[in-house]
Amino acid sequence: MRVLQHDKCSANVLVMGTQRNSTQIKRARRFRREANYPERIAWETLRKLRAHGFAVRRQHPVGPYVVDFAITKAQLVIEIDGGIHRLDEVVLRDEIRAQEIRQMGWRVLRVDAQHAIHPDHLWRVVVRAIGME
Repeated sequence: MRVLQHDKCSANVLVMGTQRNSTQIKRARRFRREANYPERIAWETLRKLRAHGFAVRRQHPVGPYVVDFAITKAQLVIEIDGGIHRLDEVVLRDEIRAQEIRQMGWRVLRVDAQHAIHPDHLWRVVVRAIGME
């Protein structure tokens, strides 16, 4: 990722046309270190897409959000949803977040954590979403 502009006063960085601050970058790094089991299994599957020309970034800042995975070439966000994402208030918050991410030009693919731990299933779903099948 190439840094295009750095503002030392506010610790903001402009990367690929998106402004990110140091707090957001630190948060993304912490999320990478503290990945849960489904996210770790998903990462082992998704990182294999690099061999097919699709680099996958984990805990990647998109606008004001840090998403579980992003394939920038395909403008695809992949979110791994655990049980908490079934709660009404969380479903509503997730939909608002997804709408805002879509408005930035991304597509959002939500994968239930119970399905994300099955590499073959996750591979099929993502390959279909990026048009690789």
